[in-house]
Amino acid sequence: MFESLGFETLTAPQAAIWFGLMLGVAFGALAEVTRFCFRRGIVGPAAERRPALGVWLTALAAAVLGTQGAVAMGWIGFDDHRFMAADLPWLALIVGGLLFGAGMVLTRGCASRLTVLAGSGNLRALLVLVVFAVTAHAMLKGVLAPIRTTLGAVTLALETVALPALAAPVIALAALIYAARSGARPLLLGAAALLGLLVPLGWVGTGFVLYDDFDPIAQESLSFTLPAAETLFWAVAATSIPAKFGVGLLGGVIAGAAALSLISGRFRWQSFESPRQTGRYLSGAVLMGIGGVLAGGCTVGAGLSGVPTLAVSTILALVAIAAGGIATDRLLRISETNSGSAAPSAKPAAQPAA
Repeated sequence: MFESLGFETLTAPQAAIWFGLMLGVAFGALAEVTRFCFRRGIVGPAAERRPALGVWLTALAAAVLGTQGAVAMGWIGFDDHRFMAADLPWLALIVGGLLFGAGMVLTRGCASRLTVLAGSGNLRALLVLVVFAVTAHAMLKGVLAPIRTTLGAVTLALETVALPALAAPVIALAALIYAARSGARPLLLGAAALLGLLVPLGWVGTGFVLYDDFDPIAQESLSFTLPAAETLFWAVAATSIPAKFGVGLLGGVIAGAAALSLISGRFRWQSFESPRQTGRYLSGAVLMGIGGVLAGGCTVGAGLSGVPTLAVSTILALVAIAAGGIATDRLLRISETNSGSAAPSAKPAAQPAA
């Protein structure tokens, strides 16, 4: 469709950068105001857990209905997408999901939440993102790539790679029922629904509007693992590596979060409080970098954007991430109790993330 839009000096890949930037600004602003975070919904403070998960599930419901609506309209399809590979890399998905879940608990936020926090002045989150990006890039093309190829080679041949289309309204309805009973404020749920609609907007934008036979681009939507690695590579080699959709997306998220936090007065410079905390966060960043690549994405890439495709691989990855997060949180609580540090740790536990 792109060639019919009449642009004379802008190519489809260049337009994708600007599209990613606009999508990122919207996500950053909405995620900042809703405190959008999967981790808070599964292992956050008890008083925040249900409302936080309600916000996340509202966004998922909107993403599922919007994405499958676009599929039904014939605008996009996922038959050739990597999510739909018939040979399911089940071991990589499970191990990656568990590692990512553990990492997001150690860093007190998944990759999307940390990107938003970085835009809000959190230097802990910014450093974690850099380490996360370096590790992800090492997994994709560097010294850690053998881990990816070895685990990815263990596959299971599937006859059905995706759930039937009728699963979409079922997933959305279940998510909305939980959200309605979660105690989250209606205004936040409305903002979360808008955030969720950015997912089908991303799929349609890159897979339909910007589709160009002569200069094709990848069909993408909201994600953070690959964009973080791409942004790092582009930042250090911009003269030889062109920016892509992910670079615009990541930059937009930071800009959008920064703008909203400044307008609302929530912008705060924050840093590490101790060497022990620094070690914990950086360890979590490494685990998220490894896990995000193995699982095929983070809680947004494989979860919020992936599940709406109804691919079995994305559902398995999200379940593994949740399991890894819950297990790690419980292990940390047991460790703190046994070491007599439960009381001192109460204050960090009350922090929203990162």
